[in-house]
Amino acid sequence: MLLHVPNVLDPASLARCRAIVEAADWSDGGITAGTQSVQVKNNRQLPEGSEASLAARAIIVDALARSALFFSAALPKKTFPPLFNRYDGQANTFGNHIDNAVRTSLTNGDWVRTDLSVTLFLSEPHEYDGGDLVIEDTFGTQRVKLPAGDLVLYPSSSVHRVEPVTRGSRIASFFWIESMVRRDDQRRLLFDMDMAIMAMREGGTADPEHVVKLTGCYHNLMRMWAET
Repeated sequence: MLLHVPNVLDPASLARCRAIVEAADWSDGGITAGTQSVQVKNNRQLPEGSEASLAARAIIVDALARSALFFSAALPKKTFPPLFNRYDGQANTFGNHIDNAVRTSLTNGDWVRTDLSVTLFLSEPHEYDGGDLVIEDTFGTQRVKLPAGDLVLYPSSSVHRVEPVTRGSRIASFFWIESMVRRDDQRRLLFDMDMAIMAMREGGTADPEHVVKLTGCYHNLMRMWAET
């Protein structure tokens, strides 16, 4: 499943996050690349434990906790602490790769199985040319370039790349989710069911007894599939 989650960062939070990262010192993006992906990775990152990373990360973690749509889609068990990258100048692209299956955080030492990959855009689309996130999976090839403050969520098993940025700077946060529900098809079913239940409740026309039964099916499936 590939999902666009809008307005994760409100304008004030976005402005604070951008001010922090734009004033920070950036390092070679190869610091978090695996042995394969380092061969095609050419960007810059903020060091994971830097003061700027910690401050900007806190803003994003707080925002994620308030996003019901993000939670419904990801069902997060563990979240790798958000990292930050930028593409501009001569460090402007990341070729085709698949994310490592397991990541270890330098911040807290946790091991995180990467079920889902997340890119949260901090630059507006008009601020740079190129830089599309291209994702290839069973849903076909998708090109993603979202407004600042929005994120895209997609399976970490997908082949993906960031195309060269030819003007301006593309700044984003990226991280991974270990979901309570490991299989993508099961998460998709639960997400679709959850969205249907919410629509029925908000519409006010559904039989309450049917809503209760459907809600019970959702939670019983969660009991079957979730690992906590």
